[in-house]
Amino acid sequence: MSLSPLFSAKSFDDLPGWGDDDHLPAFEAFRRSAFHVLAKPYRSGALGVDFGAFAEAYADARGASSPSGAQARAFFARTFFERHFVPMLVRAETGLVTGFYEPQVEASPVRTQHFSVPLMSRPADLVDVDDANRPDGMDPYLAFARRTADGLAEYFDRGAIERGALAGQGLEIAWLADKVDAFFVHVQGAARLAMTDGRLCRVTYAAKSGQRFTGPGKILSELGEIPLAEVTMQSIRAWFKAHPDRVDEILWQNRSYIFFREAAVDDASLGPIAAAKVPLTPGRSIAVDRLLHTFGTPFYIDAPTLTAFDTRPFRRLMIAQDTGSAITGPARGDLFAGSGDAAGEIAGVVRNAADFFALVPRPLVEGAR
Repeated sequence: MSLSPLFSAKSFDDLPGWGDDDHLPAFEAFRRSAFHVLAKPYRSGALGVDFGAFAEAYADARGASSPSGAQARAFFARTFFERHFVPMLVRAETGLVTGFYEPQVEASPVRTQHFSVPLMSRPADLVDVDDANRPDGMDPYLAFARRTADGLAEYFDRGAIERGALAGQGLEIAWLADKVDAFFVHVQGAARLAMTDGRLCRVTYAAKSGQRFTGPGKILSELGEIPLAEVTMQSIRAWFKAHPDRVDEILWQNRSYIFFREAAVDDASLGPIAAAKVPLTPGRSIAVDRLLHTFGTPFYIDAPTLTAFDTRPFRRLMIAQDTGSAITGPARGDLFAGSGDAAGEIAGVVRNAADFFALVPRPLVEGAR
């Protein structure tokens, strides 16, 4: 496997703000992946960053003991990445970052008059689909289908499910008070639930109905309701609040429906376990196109117009630890902002041009010379 020509070798001196970043949180995120891959390796992406080339860096991360003292730890983390990796600019016409977060919402373990919108677990008749079992004529995009007496069929979509297609099966994990809140839990793929019985629990992605995602921001922009340049999570929520009678009209155009599973909140400072099977680190985990990139790859993101995280231009080392159906392309990423309302305020406004620098294991670069 050879590196894609989309990669252009740079030096660490070429990375704007590299010396000013705090590399320790990124190292700690990377180290979580280093331990996970002992159980199950990551799949190599199509751009040629071979998972096997991470072996030395992962072993070093697992065995490393961070020195005492803030400055010493920061220097240790920076030199770790400089020792094991070579920065490569991902050459693309436009690089783009958006943001995502883990909502925290109030929920009830039982349905009540106030809490009437369910979050649901995976149905028994939902089947994973690939080229080996896909029926002739089924949309090749669909990765899930419904098992029926006549064979596999496209699964019920959002509108059908919310009108009761799965009622009576006992799939409800918890009940929310607001349909828009539930929709944004679907968009984020996870949530912390502050239960009415005093518990704090978490739901994370388990599966989906399979249809294409259609964002309400795009729909409202095309209808002339919100100018495209003003589409944010906040503006979408405000529109729904002002037009409660049109919520279903808009949301049902997004046919994709997400199913969840329950999970513990083991460390409140970290996010949910995502596609790379490690907890997400606020401000340091990034979702990428997993078909192109390899999970665990460090990415240095230079987004000078993005100041929502800490009022300064966003120049940070991130670790690829998640993906998403809307995250497609070599220079496209979704930045994990954290959990709760404050993180949502950040994530909801992130849509900024960015340069992507993949930190590629040195053996891949030096072996190609």
